Amino acid sequence: MALESIPDSFTTDRLLVRAPRGGDGVEVFAAIQESLENLRQWMEWAQQSVTLDEQEARVRRSRLDFRKHRNMLFYMYHQENEHLLGCLGLHLQSESVPSYEIGYWIRTSMQGKGYVTEAVNGLTDYAFNHFSAQRLEIHCDAENQRSAAVAERCAYTLEALLKHHRRNMQGELADTLIFVKFPDELR
Repeated sequence: MALESIPDSFTTDRLLVRAPRGGDGVEVFAAIQESLENLRQWMEWAQQSVTLDEQEARVRRSRLDFRKHRNMLFYMYHQENEHLLGCLGLHLQSESVPSYEIGYWIRTSMQGKGYVTEAVNGLTDYAFNHFSAQRLEIHCDAENQRSAAVAERCAYTLEALLKHHRRNMQGELADTLIFVKFPDELR
């Protein structure tokens, strides 16, 4: 399939998962503000405060990045009420393999309902089917039990524990877990 014809959205049982669009900044800003305390614990990008206008500019840049098929963001919406639940990322790691890293966050009020697991399973299928991915990875802080649990529920295999791999948001040495999945492991 030609890259130009790759769909910018997909659905799961309960979710519409789609690429950013102009105007999404208001909803994304609200979801981030609701979840900022939790996001700041794990996400480097959440360390700086942004205005609503800056968030809209980020959304518009994300749309352009999506068209390049390199650093693709997706927003998760509940199909019934079109409520923004969170964000997924599909980040190109190696074009020659091809391999991608999947990232995710969900607004605090929607945690614990299985939405991230459902969305990651959908994005996994999307990456294997539309990009012929040969390797998908999920990286998380070894202390981030919720993120690791998503990878495990999605049948990703723990491939590595990288000791003292980076600094966490508090500036301390931290370990990273790397989970992987390959095309022959699809559900």
